[in-house]
Amino acid sequence: MALAVRRRFRFEPYLEFGKKAIAREATYRFDVFTSIGSFVLRIYLLRMVWVALYAHNAAPRGLPLHAILTYSAVALLMGLVLDVDQVSSLYDKLHDGSIVSDFMRPIFVPLYFFADGTGEVLFHAALVLPALALALLIVHIDVPSAATLATFALSFVLGYFVGFCINFILNCVAFWTLEISAVQLIVTFLTDLLGGELVPLVFFPLAFQHVLFALPFAAMFSTPLLIYVGEIGPERYISALGIQAAWLVGLALVCVVLWRAGSRRIVVQGG
Repeated sequence: MALAVRRRFRFEPYLEFGKKAIAREATYRFDVFTSIGSFVLRIYLLRMVWVALYAHNAAPRGLPLHAILTYSAVALLMGLVLDVDQVSSLYDKLHDGSIVSDFMRPIFVPLYFFADGTGEVLFHAALVLPALALALLIVHIDVPSAATLATFALSFVLGYFVGFCINFILNCVAFWTLEISAVQLIVTFLTDLLGGELVPLVFFPLAFQHVLFALPFAAMFSTPLLIYVGEIGPERYISALGIQAAWLVGLALVCVVLWRAGSRRIVVQGG
């Protein structure tokens, strides 16, 4: 009687996928310089806008001018990582049909997309240091305590995975529609506006804040940023991180359901 051989899971292929993604991104050197240049320009423009607004209006509670400049700079630095669509190759492969070859390879396909996207993100994360150095020439960035930095780092990681799940869900929609550009534009707009990347959510009317803070977009940007500038204090760390973790679990479950349903729609014609 033949015995079924159980394949041993190996991490090495996924590490290679990540390395290849880094090498792929590094080939577009002009994009690197334009990304950093765009970052510096946005820092300069935001500084001008906030200085003008604060000169003619009373500073909000807990966010004086130096804090809002720090908030904006850190938000743009986070955007270098979080604004990357780590799963865009899934849409491309579904659109041209090459996804079929991935299903025939001895790999776990979602983990392949995660490794590929993480490699892309790691490359963009390397842009943070030169971008930060240039930003310090324009604005002063406050540095919080070690405990706050550690909590910010944890919140940032949770926000990264929430963003990954949102992108994965969006790209999985292509299993049914094959075109997701309009949906991506809407979600990007909502993330920028309601996630706190451009304007802190504490600037919105109090009645809206409770709703906005409960959305997954806030879990990506607003929560780690407000932790960084001290608007979310240590007494609220557990609840803030708990909301992020809850969204991560919920969105991950949606990813699993959509992937299983979508992968069953793949049909290979021919032999």
